[in-house]
This record gives sequence, structure tokens and C-alpha cells, in this order.
Amino acid sequence: MPTLNLNTNVPVDAVTSSDILKDCSRVLAKIIGKPESYVMISLHGGVPMSFAGSEEPAAYGEVISIGGLGPGVNGKLSSALAEILESKLSVDSSRFYIKFYDVQRPYFGYNGTTF
Repeated sequence: MPTLNLNTNVPVDAVTSSDILKDCSRVLAKIIGKPESYVMISLHGGVPMSFAGSEEPAAYGEVISIGGLGPGVNGKLSSALAEILESKLSVDSSRFYIKFYDVQRPYFGYNGTTF
């Protein structure tokens, strides 16, 4: 159920995309403490985006999870995901916002029902 939606103005090729998806999936599962078999990552590259009045490389992400989030975990996730974006896409960590949502089970659907 942990889901990461990533948007960036950097164009992403298939090889880089695959690397980012794998790295983010592994990191999200490990830090939140949920099985990777439930992790979903969505990556959208080449999205028109401005940050601080500039169109230089930037990114925005959202993490949604049923539990597992909190101040300590969120800080670790923010750092780890920023490292991935910096190494794979040259997005400086100062140009990456991330929002965390800890949702209740009835508000997350899967397999035709909710958790």
C-alpha cells in the first residue's frame, strides 16, 4: 500500500526510469517497514514545472501509506529519495518537495475493496 508519486521536469529515459523505480521501491519498503510486494511507484518525467521562479531540474513527490509514516521516517524518506533524484536526474535536494499522507484503511482501495 505505500505509494510514491514522483513528478519532475527532467526528461526520463526508459533505462533511468527503471533504475529510479527499482531504487525508490526498495527504499520505500525498507524505511517504512512494509513488504515491497505492496509498494507502488509512479514516475512522470518531462512535466512542465517551475520551482523558485526557475525551470532548472526540480521534482515534487507524494508518499501515501497506511501507517508507517511519522517525523523520523518522513525525514529518512525525504533524504533517501532526494539522494536518488540527485544521483539519477541531477535534481538538487533543495529543489525537491515531498508531501506525506498517512491514510486510514477505509480510504485506500486494493483488489476491488479497501484495506
